[in-house]
Amino acid sequence: MSELLSRRIFEGKDRAGARAMMKAIGFTDEDLARPQVGVSHSWIETMPCNFNHRELAQHLKTGVRQAGGNPQELNTIAISDGVTMGTPGMRTSLISRELIADSIELVARGHYFDALVCLTACDKTIPAGAMAVARLDRPGVVLYGGSIAAGRFGNTDITVGDVYEAIGAEAGGRITATELKQMEDVACPGAGACGGQFTANTMSMVMEVIGLSPVGYNSIPAMHERKPEASIEAGRLALQVLKHDLRPSKILTKKAFENAIAAVAASGGSTNAALHLPALAAEVGIELTLDDIDRVSRRTPLLADLKPGGRFVAVDLFKAGGIQLLTKRLIEGGYVDGSALTVTGRTLGEEVERVKETPGQEVVRPLDRPIKEEGGLVVLRGNLAPEGSVSKITGHTMTSFKGRARVFDDEDTAFHAVTEGAVGPGDVVVIRYEGPKGAPGMPEMLAVTGAIVGRGWGQQVALVTDGRFSGATNGLMIGHVSPEAARGGPIAGLRDGDTISIDVAARRVEVEGVDLAARLREWKPPEPRYRAGVMAKYAALVGSAAEGAVTRPV
Repeated sequence: MSELLSRRIFEGKDRAGARAMMKAIGFTDEDLARPQVGVSHSWIETMPCNFNHRELAQHLKTGVRQAGGNPQELNTIAISDGVTMGTPGMRTSLISRELIADSIELVARGHYFDALVCLTACDKTIPAGAMAVARLDRPGVVLYGGSIAAGRFGNTDITVGDVYEAIGAEAGGRITATELKQMEDVACPGAGACGGQFTANTMSMVMEVIGLSPVGYNSIPAMHERKPEASIEAGRLALQVLKHDLRPSKILTKKAFENAIAAVAASGGSTNAALHLPALAAEVGIELTLDDIDRVSRRTPLLADLKPGGRFVAVDLFKAGGIQLLTKRLIEGGYVDGSALTVTGRTLGEEVERVKETPGQEVVRPLDRPIKEEGGLVVLRGNLAPEGSVSKITGHTMTSFKGRARVFDDEDTAFHAVTEGAVGPGDVVVIRYEGPKGAPGMPEMLAVTGAIVGRGWGQQVALVTDGRFSGATNGLMIGHVSPEAARGGPIAGLRDGDTISIDVAARRVEVEGVDLAARLREWKPPEPRYRAGVMAKYAALVGSAAEGAVTRPV
């Protein structure tokens, strides 16, 4: 262990004032002489995702104390994608990633924490916690509060993603309003993050495979009886990480990032990984491009049969053997490098050696029977997306489409057009000015994509946007189109009736027979939606989605 940073704030006669302040809230001289461990979490009463954080934080703190550290609890914020979806409030979600990372960094720098335990759950808190630990490069552990249990509707397990599709199904007359209400009432049965292989569970898997989370912890569901004891063990681990001075810069190598991409690809994970992985890589000075993501995904088979494209939810993966079961498969197949270091000080291969596969499980396929030969993350380019765009292709997604452009300059107008039947089979719904700068905040389009699939148009309508998608999205949906419309990207030149062609195998998304450059010469940027406050600050500082939509000083 190197010299403790916290000595600077608590040691010596001249620090008597600081010690006096801490004694006011119950800390003793003995406490303040120990290593100081920041325990961050995102408890908030606006969603189920982080609702167990206060309780889990107490178990984490117990583990820290047992191992000889002094925990100091801190709270940051969170925005629920699922709750804000389909409203302008969704623009705040990706912005929250930067704010959460910044807030953890600020407290850790200001209060000289020697190590960090970052408890995360909903979509943006996970990459944000990892970004803060990486930016500080202090010993730390990133943990996932756990998945929500599946809801039960009739004889079927459902998630909140099914409810969003049901909205479209009800609008199209395929289910009744009563059935929609019944699904709403049972889809989310308790605390925990969304249950499919959506963004939260995707990034939870990423944290284990990349090495920042202890293998086995993140798979345990939010309300499972094993979570408290596992949290105590994780708190103890933080002191071991500090003792061995195991910093994120030693773990987050290019090899580790490629391992993480393979896990996303093999699990049918969220396209949001194409934002969060480059953003995390930037914190440790590693260049990770969309081409890297596509290259690894092309060579990795789709092995996990998880929602939204598959049959099972995250709790089913836990019962089958956990994230570590899929990781072991990928190591055995040569798709993941098992020599990569993890936060325990052991290699990823060593950590998954003793994994127990539940006999007869169907969630993770054997290597010789993949769902698809290629992973689910696909990067497309072309005259509509010269810097790239991203799609998630599952075993049921159509892989080519040609149709008429129906162009909308915001998500809300597009949603109403879909639910009211103003678009239909043969159309490509285009939603622009919803990118990182233009929205600002690059909102997810689950309300629109769910409505399209819910109406039964999953094989008849495609969507192209400079916004992004929920991990719950189904269908041929192309997001992250870069450059975005607000920066004068080609998507700004589209008009109703243009012919758009999408070819997944060729990795192309293009408009046919149109001189976009000529149209763009007449283009003028729209007035910003926000002129002050956090939204305006973010719009001024954010970069391209193709580079992770990170904010940088001007």
